[in-house]
Amino acid sequence: MPPLTAMARRRVRTWAAAVATGVFVVVVAAASAAAAAGVEEKLMVDMTLVPGAASTGAVCLDGSPPAYHLHQGSGAGARGWLLQFEGGGWCNDARSCAQRARMSLGSSSLMNKLEVFSGLLSNDPAMNPDFYNWNRVKIRYCDGGSFAGDSEFRNGSSVIYMRGQRIWDAIITDLFLKGLAKAEKVLLSGCSAGGLATFFHCDDLEERLRGVATVKCMSDAGFFLDVDDISGHSTVRSFFNGVVDFQGVQKNLNKNCSDSTVKSYQCFFPQYALRSMRAPYFILNSAYDVYQFFQNFVPPSSDPRGQWSRCKAALSACSSSQIATLQGLRSAMLMALKPFEGESKVGMFINSCFSHCQSESQDTWFAPNSPRLHDKAIAKLVGDWYFERGAAQEVDCPYPCDSTCHNIIPSN
Repeated sequence: MPPLTAMARRRVRTWAAAVATGVFVVVVAAASAAAAAGVEEKLMVDMTLVPGAASTGAVCLDGSPPAYHLHQGSGAGARGWLLQFEGGGWCNDARSCAQRARMSLGSSSLMNKLEVFSGLLSNDPAMNPDFYNWNRVKIRYCDGGSFAGDSEFRNGSSVIYMRGQRIWDAIITDLFLKGLAKAEKVLLSGCSAGGLATFFHCDDLEERLRGVATVKCMSDAGFFLDVDDISGHSTVRSFFNGVVDFQGVQKNLNKNCSDSTVKSYQCFFPQYALRSMRAPYFILNSAYDVYQFFQNFVPPSSDPRGQWSRCKAALSACSSSQIATLQGLRSAMLMALKPFEGESKVGMFINSCFSHCQSESQDTWFAPNSPRLHDKAIAKLVGDWYFERGAAQEVDCPYPCDSTCHNIIPSN
């Protein structure tokens, strides 16, 4: 991979700042996107507020209405629908949810009214060959619970609304009126916390459209692992348990999963939820996902002396023992996916990059220099899986074997 530009290095500093504050927003690759896309024209899509959502209690953390962006399909794709959940972390207590309520991740009043549609949301057949002419929807994220909670917290006159499940219901109801009810093919997708949301709503959407449409789902960087951190503590398990409890998620988790696990919060983890799901699924994930590396596997609490700081800033600064430790993260990912190897309904693109979310950015989704496994770009493998054109499970060799990676952490 060539040396990173100044803009790419700023992306690393953004990740470092996110680690310090505990608030993660997906960072979109920018430096190489411009080079890969050449003179690409940006598709900007207006925001739609869901009418009447407040009457059903379907509101963001601050009480504002939920929102989405819709770019209508055309021609042969007019009966195809691609729904993409926005990502952006979670909140698991009153303090963190109150903080989010004052951000775009908790209030539609603070969201950008226009969103760039690129990658799998692009309308250019050269950049998104299989889905460019479908109806494409970006569902905005403002509940902090991967669209799965149904609770509220009151402190005097102030109220925090955790209504992710109601937001999902309200948006789908509105989209049904706009043509989703007559869809023939549907792909429900999402990035990061939005990728996690697909595990909670995939079977629900398939049931709503059963007998009408083919419904399949894809998680991009949403396969969050139930894994101990390097100090032996269950950092992510404790955090997700807090999200489930505080946001009232339990009643909305997959019942088949909940009935088969000792603790229902386990069904917030995809490795358990996927076992109980009916609809076909595609897992797009890096085996060294940067969010999971920074926050779950080597969180600040597990590294009080900052021995991992240099490694997190540049892969070349990682010691051989640190790289060996990170191979453990890959091993945990592959072990969690092993039960689904060879299943025709489950597709996989698991590359050995230090990245997070690869479907929304044009340079990683489909471009001349985009990541590849056995010479297949992500867009090509996803299309092969959805349209059943051939085998659709690809797993990379261990780091540092893959020269096609677009790493968030610089390698030199």
